[in-house]
Amino acid sequence: MPDPDVILVGVVSRQPPHVLEKAAEFASKFNAMLVCARVDPSRYVVERFADGRFTSMPVDPEVSDLRVEMFDASLRDRIAGILEPTGIRWSVQPLVGDPSHELAALADRVDALMIVVGTRAPGFRGTLLEFFTGSVAAQLAHRQHRPLIVVPNPGTRTNAPPPWENRE
Repeated sequence: MPDPDVILVGVVSRQPPHVLEKAAEFASKFNAMLVCARVDPSRYVVERFADGRFTSMPVDPEVSDLRVEMFDASLRDRIAGILEPTGIRWSVQPLVGDPSHELAALADRVDALMIVVGTRAPGFRGTLLEFFTGSVAAQLAHRQHRPLIVVPNPGTRTNAPPPWENRE
């Protein structure tokens, strides 16, 4: 039996459910498996094992915390609550490092049909974080070859000023 088609979705802890719901719609329409990947940018890979597991260390040199990476259980439970009712096939994948690089690399490894991401969190904190780290969506759009779907926040207005002009 051939490998199933895959759609990759980037997930974060406080992500609104509409991003996963939209990714699930695409997975259903394409009869694809949905791979939900969470990237921890505060860590880096030390060693990869043949079974797909890997060990990581914190970027902070003051902290020594070698560990085998596991997907956050509470986030997995949230994902299950959203995806189980849809009947689509899905899995989770922990990643560490630069989010755009790691999502693109995983998309290559699983030969994803597309990558789905949400927009940044609204408000000052989201704008500040994006200023320092850059937009994952923008980096993916310019640094990999797969189609990229960016799911906007549900409250986004077409006549609203761009986030960088928001004066909260």
